Amino acid sequence: MNSRRHFFVLFLLCCSLPAGSRAQGYLHASGTSIVDGNGHEVILRGIGLGGWLVPEGYMLHTPASSPTDIQNAIINVVGAANADQFFQLYRQNYVSRTDIDSIARWGFNSIRLPMHFALFTPRDQPGVYLESGFALVDSLLSWCEANHLYLILDLHCAPGGQNSANISDYIAGQPSLWESDVNKNRTVDLWKRFAQRYATKEWIGGYDLLNETVWSFPGGGNAPLRELFVRITDSIRTVDPNHILFIEGNTWATDFTDLIPPWDPNMVYSFHKYWNTNDPNSIGGYLGLMNSSNVPLWLGESGENSNNWFTDCIKLMESYKIGWSWWPHKKIESIAGPLSAYMDPGYNNLLKYWNGQVPKPSVADAVAALTAQAENLKIGKCEYHPDVIDAIVRQPYVPGRKPYASNTIPGPVYAVDYDMGQNGVAYRDQEYQNTGSGGWNTGGAYRNDGVDIESSGGLVATNGYNVGWTAKDEFLTYTINATQGGTYQIELHYASNQAGGNLFVRVDNSPVTLAILPSTGGWQTWQTMVLGQKDLTAGAHDLRLDIIAPGFNIGSLSFTLVSDVAEGGRNVPARFALHPNYPNPFNPSTVIRYELPSGAKVRLAVYDVLGREVGLLVNEEKSAGVYSVRWDAAAGMASGFYFYRLEAGAFRDTKGMLFIK
Repeated sequence: MNSRRHFFVLFLLCCSLPAGSRAQGYLHASGTSIVDGNGHEVILRGIGLGGWLVPEGYMLHTPASSPTDIQNAIINVVGAANADQFFQLYRQNYVSRTDIDSIARWGFNSIRLPMHFALFTPRDQPGVYLESGFALVDSLLSWCEANHLYLILDLHCAPGGQNSANISDYIAGQPSLWESDVNKNRTVDLWKRFAQRYATKEWIGGYDLLNETVWSFPGGGNAPLRELFVRITDSIRTVDPNHILFIEGNTWATDFTDLIPPWDPNMVYSFHKYWNTNDPNSIGGYLGLMNSSNVPLWLGESGENSNNWFTDCIKLMESYKIGWSWWPHKKIESIAGPLSAYMDPGYNNLLKYWNGQVPKPSVADAVAALTAQAENLKIGKCEYHPDVIDAIVRQPYVPGRKPYASNTIPGPVYAVDYDMGQNGVAYRDQEYQNTGSGGWNTGGAYRNDGVDIESSGGLVATNGYNVGWTAKDEFLTYTINATQGGTYQIELHYASNQAGGNLFVRVDNSPVTLAILPSTGGWQTWQTMVLGQKDLTAGAHDLRLDIIAPGFNIGSLSFTLVSDVAEGGRNVPARFALHPNYPNPFNPSTVIRYELPSGAKVRLAVYDVLGREVGLLVNEEKSAGVYSVRWDAAAGMASGFYFYRLEAGAFRDTKGMLFIK
């Protein structure tokens, strides 16, 4: 279509649209920005509904990876009719009104919808269209409209497949999108159908015409890709002059050769970004594309990385006013997204069958397993990951730490409930993101930071998870909340298969102890070590754990109130007590703490194993309170066991300690 005719068609369409539905309310391109109908710049901050209308094997943990292969695997165990019922329930539960309400509440302003062409037109019936597929989009759009979320339609699986990977549902042996004029024509016509239906819908943010083409075209370059994009554009513009067209490059939306200059005044170039560094050089080519063509950019897909990477990527995008869409909002048994569906045991057994590990289940058992797993996809049954949302929605704009859990004391502070924030701020871990290879959370459980977390089987010392694979110079920080002031005894619950681990513990930047951790006999063999005592006022405090020497797992720290704060602000214990010294073993100093509920004559002395007094620490009248006494081993004192004895009025108690040179 030549430019003069193109303009005339747009003019006629604008005049023919109903009043109130013209482009004043639509997102559109303006120079290198996306703006709304009032000319206000809009940064698209979105999330993708991956897995919903285009099932993917890695999300469902199936060995079958493409939508067709997954469907055939399910038909193989339950039959076509049962498979159809499963997918209806699957789609009903995977994305509901509650999901969309939640996405808006979390702070997103847009949604990208990956679509499979076969939901809208039967594979073997060109020109026939399915109202059921469009009805799914209609419902989603109504939920988006109610929440003021822009909905961007993404053709993830075009007829024939635009790449040879599972994500486009390419079927080997059949012509791809690029090898069939029929498939190209069907793609053009399908987009016209969408445009006819949604031309006047202001909460449609635009049309992402073709997801992640990966194809080597004859002669090199992307001329056939541009040709198809122009055909789709001309077809859409005959019925819809309003909406943005998002144009992805070849090779996973990274190669824009031959896609410039732009051919439509209302288009945006969309690139995808995974598993690389977050610096200006990583997007330099796209920035050049934006500036040379005077067309906006959109990061249409990114994610599948650590929280720290998420934050850095979004900060990079927003520094250039580039909008973004995260991938995806929900998967089964995953830490890298906002929602994770629990895996049903029957479904897990079905996965084992598909992997050749167990016999084929009965139809009844397979139907029950699939139904149960579909039920687990409901958002109310999913595990919510606040750390992921915080990394995407808060941390790019508000740095610093934020509590992950209440961490109320007296009580346990679970090691995995450290504060939310970036690496080097809330925690430090040696491997905290994927910038080309490898992972970040070695255990792959509970949270999506660099901290390595594994399941601990629900032991008492943990909340079902523990921090593991500790390394030198790593640290964890916590905001803890004391319900009342007083003296707290702090105990560490840890496990180790080796000796030599050192953990430095401090509260409000004041040292509690450097704990030297003996082996417990196994990585899940848990023991408790008394670290010492700390006077705390009621309210919030900072707890920090520094790994000085590695080789141990951390389950939790327990804070036990051993004395209350009296009205005058002085700690008055309820009983006489002599506490274990800390650190223990020690060299050259250790601290001994004792409690007096009333005034008394106090004598505290240290003895060797032969009963000889080697140090007199206290020998005087003391009023009620909690006391700490530091003892320094004398020069030339031999390594070995020593004892300290407290005499306070009628109270007597003796404890042992180990001095190691």
